[in-house]
Amino acid sequence: MPQVLDPVKTRTIDEFIAELRLLKAWAGNPSITEITRRIHRDWQRAGRPRGEWPARSTVGNCFQLGRRRPNSDLLLAVVQALVGADEAILSVWRQSLRAVLGEAEAAARVSAYDRLPAGPSVFVGRTDLVAKAENLLSGQSRPALALEGMPGVGKTSLALHLAHRLLAEERTDTPVLFANLRGSAPQGPPADPAAVLETFLRLLGTTGDRIPFGLDARAALYRHLLAGTGALIVLDDAADAEQIRPLVPRTPGCRTVITSRSALTGLDECDRLPVPLLEPDDSVELLRATAGADRVAPAVPVVEQIADLLGHLPLALSVIGRHMRDHPAWALGDYYREPLISLALEDGVRTTLSASDARLPKDARRLLRLLALHPLQEIDAATAAALLGEPSTTAEQHLTTLTAAHLIECTAPGGYRLHPLVHAYAEERICIDEPATRIRQALGRLLERGCSREGAVRLETRTLHTLRLPIPQQHAEADEEPTMLQQLHTGRVLAA
Repeated sequence: MPQVLDPVKTRTIDEFIAELRLLKAWAGNPSITEITRRIHRDWQRAGRPRGEWPARSTVGNCFQLGRRRPNSDLLLAVVQALVGADEAILSVWRQSLRAVLGEAEAAARVSAYDRLPAGPSVFVGRTDLVAKAENLLSGQSRPALALEGMPGVGKTSLALHLAHRLLAEERTDTPVLFANLRGSAPQGPPADPAAVLETFLRLLGTTGDRIPFGLDARAALYRHLLAGTGALIVLDDAADAEQIRPLVPRTPGCRTVITSRSALTGLDECDRLPVPLLEPDDSVELLRATAGADRVAPAVPVVEQIADLLGHLPLALSVIGRHMRDHPAWALGDYYREPLISLALEDGVRTTLSASDARLPKDARRLLRLLALHPLQEIDAATAAALLGEPSTTAEQHLTTLTAAHLIECTAPGGYRLHPLVHAYAEERICIDEPATRIRQALGRLLERGCSREGAVRLETRTLHTLRLPIPQQHAEADEEPTMLQQLHTGRVLAA
């Protein structure tokens, strides 16, 4: 069979139907009447009663997009009518359909409520960001706001903090809707917007028999019911603009707060607000609030260095703060670079980065790993191209993809930088996902280019998870007696 007829790659019902249409064309484009006749013949031979035989219109509907509850038995009968009794081909289509229907069933599972989850127990800083968000939501033109940022930066905490503040200032009967859209869930597909709307409509008092079937019809009824209510809708962890668009009511007075790891470009219905890393003082305050004031008081400069090594990422700071609280035998000096990064990755950061990584295209994932070979300093498309062994235009496309997923930061026009914990995650993955030969080839191309904005590339021999390689490093600091802070930064073992 031609390569295009590959149902294994399908992930949704519509993609499966599109492949079925191609299969029909490949089979000589028989008419719906002819396909129906073949199904009747096959089912008669199988002894199925005539009352179960499908009508011609029912068979024709198998080729229509937008179906949410397809008849899997009939779809496989259509495949058999097109390819004959070739069990090998039928088995591939059968397994693909089972996978697609499993995805559809998982996408239809919705976590949606008519109340807000509890707000964050610890919330520090963000004063200016909260004020800006409230100002944007008070506007009448686009009272919808998308909070975007890297994994673990605190988008959900900010959204819930903001939503609880808004409700505290209003009447108690303001309608509230909350949904977890699972856009970056490590397991399963994102939530189906049609299923989210069905749950929202039920929460708004619509009985099941009055809920329309189609997505557009549900969205229209949703907007009608929310008009003039001043409702507050929180849509957490959105996958993309397509998922979000039917869930934004776009009615005067209703406010919608969205969180997403992806850049929601093309979503004209809302303003977009990037959520940055914490300021250094706020990072220390989060460690203090989580670990306890007595725990961080003995050496605030060391705590500041710990926050810096964690890249001021709220999730990582919370992880280490809890570790400090629960392990009083650990002196602050024990949190030097290697165990510090390992602890942060082990207790949540690795999982959240992996979930975003898994949704990247293959080539962008490879570039993310290869960037671990470059020091923690600014990188450009030419450097990325050297790592990949690809043209700069190709590397630029992959860098744009990583930027949209907030796994790399665009620091200036044409300049990019990895967060320290993303860099550490990439170091872990490169020796798992890339063969040593290709790593050395990428490193050779990097060194040939001499890619250091501050001078010639220096080498140090490092072990990347048992693979010893000469790795570029930034210029070494002047030789001085190592201080506690320098030891933390370089990763030297400290005495407690």
